[in-house]
Amino acid sequence: MATVRIGFVSRGDPEAVKMVRNLVERFRSRAEIFLEPEVAKKLGLAETKIEDMDVDFIVSVGGDGTILRTIRRMEDPKPVLGINMGTLGFLVDVEPKDAVKTLERVIFGFEVMERSRLATHLNGVPLPPATNEIALLSASPAKMLEFEITVDDSLLEDLRADGLLFATSTGSTAYAMSAGGPIVDPRLDAIVLVPLAPFKLSARPWVLPAESVIRVDLELPEKQALVVIDGQNVATISKRDHLTISRAEKPARFVKAREGGFYEKVKSKLA
Repeated sequence: MATVRIGFVSRGDPEAVKMVRNLVERFRSRAEIFLEPEVAKKLGLAETKIEDMDVDFIVSVGGDGTILRTIRRMEDPKPVLGINMGTLGFLVDVEPKDAVKTLERVIFGFEVMERSRLATHLNGVPLPPATNEIALLSASPAKMLEFEITVDDSLLEDLRADGLLFATSTGSTAYAMSAGGPIVDPRLDAIVLVPLAPFKLSARPWVLPAESVIRVDLELPEKQALVVIDGQNVATISKRDHLTISRAEKPARFVKAREGGFYEKVKSKLA
């Protein structure tokens, strides 16, 4: 059997780094190990940038933010296995007590789950893809925005609101859920649009086909909005700009580690 190649990324706190150390020591005789620079320096081992890792899968030790950061660094994302050192976490499937047992199983083969991401272009220039969501928020606190939203060249809504969320099915259980959006089974390839505090009673969340091409324009010339991608990348738009959102060419990929399905995960996380 060919040697398994495993990458490790981690939060920088001592507990997460200790988990990486334990896993590396246990599996280094059975796998070729690669470590991102931050954790490699703390362990005194060789380092490899995430984008340069030629691996079968990546183990992410932390929370959902660590996974999002990892996926963002890869042009064509490798499968990621998340070990939960955070709090809630819908992307992290493995609890610390199960980490060794799960890796023992995964090194002999695993199923990959692909999840669509969102491609974003600002005036035709690409921004980083979103695994969870794209949030359009007022650049000035407590100032309402006005949006024109078109889907496949048809007007969907003229809307005044504090902001907008465009979420993947994966991201439907993140910010979008907190803002009143629906929980979407990740097997359904869709884009979820959730208005934030809209100024009309008829404004409701939409579930759109994943192949939709969405255009967003600001209607008030004196206002600016922040475009926040997965809580990590930020750009600014105004009336002279336009934003287009569509399905990204390359999906996010995850190692299937749980025997239970999505519904069991939702019940356990939100109980």
